[in-house]
Amino acid sequence: MKLLSRLLLAASVVAVATPAALAQAGAGKKTAWGAPDLQGFWTNISLTAMQRPATTEKLVLTDDEAAKLVGHNTYTNVYKQEAGVSKLDQAATDKLRGDKNANRGYNAFWIDPGKNYAKVKGENRSSWITYPANGRIPYSEAGIAANTRSANYDDNEARPLPERCLMSFTGAAGPVMNNGLYNNTYQIVQSPNSVMILTEMIHDVRVIPIVASAAEAKHGPKEIPKWGGDSVGWYEGDTLVVHTVNSHPKQRSYITPAGVVTERYQRYSDNEIFYQFKVEDTSLYTQPWGGEMSLVVSQEPLYEYACHEGNYAFSGIMGGARELDRQGRPHPVEKATFAGVDEPDGE
Repeated sequence: MKLLSRLLLAASVVAVATPAALAQAGAGKKTAWGAPDLQGFWTNISLTAMQRPATTEKLVLTDDEAAKLVGHNTYTNVYKQEAGVSKLDQAATDKLRGDKNANRGYNAFWIDPGKNYAKVKGENRSSWITYPANGRIPYSEAGIAANTRSANYDDNEARPLPERCLMSFTGAAGPVMNNGLYNNTYQIVQSPNSVMILTEMIHDVRVIPIVASAAEAKHGPKEIPKWGGDSVGWYEGDTLVVHTVNSHPKQRSYITPAGVVTERYQRYSDNEIFYQFKVEDTSLYTQPWGGEMSLVVSQEPLYEYACHEGNYAFSGIMGGARELDRQGRPHPVEKATFAGVDEPDGE
């Protein structure tokens, strides 16, 4: 997961200079073959989430407004609650269990969500979504139904994808890049014919072929969905444009196989890539939606994410499920939500 040094740097990597200063350096940087140079290690570590918190209607925040949101943020409160030396007595245990949160899997030492809201071109942002104006994903009723289901995990192929080391917990690789509790670093490597984006979380990787223009973009057969989607890219001036379709239906994605995500990567400065995205899928949403994100230079390279296909509880899970089958008893069922339908506000 994360080393302690990553935690100490979490607050600093989102800091950027003023927009005017940034625009004067690095914006026109090119590769040896003349493409916009996006290469390096980048991070979107931040308390900013895809959707806007319910506690604000504003996209762009003043420093005071951003500081207020930081103070109310769930992760900030976790850090405060767990500051200092832990006590191992009954009173401390009862206090910790007081919120009756059965999902409290990590204490603050193991998480690395950032300490501040993100700056995009120097502006404090409350959400990555910039439209619709409310900063919320415009799910249709069909979209909510499609992304909410009852599920049990008592079959080897029904276990969550991250547990099986197939895709990350956060869906950070996309389509639509995202951030999460930890492992928010990316590496971008370019060649004349491709762009590789490597995600620290479970080392999800997208290899995007580069063509001369949008007119030459061709995707693979619809019968073969891909983890992270079927992406094709091209350059428009100083911007890398990536068109993605046909993401695997089992992954946490913001589109169905019929949807489209269009991403734009622009080297805004030495320290920042300006990332824009647009999501179009009439089977899930009442309208197209999208937003902006900053990928800021990371002070460190990617750490190795050691994903082990070895859930020690698996034999017990399977054995219990098969015993229920033999007895003809129903299996426990959990409500499962995906792709931001029930995404927490982080407040």
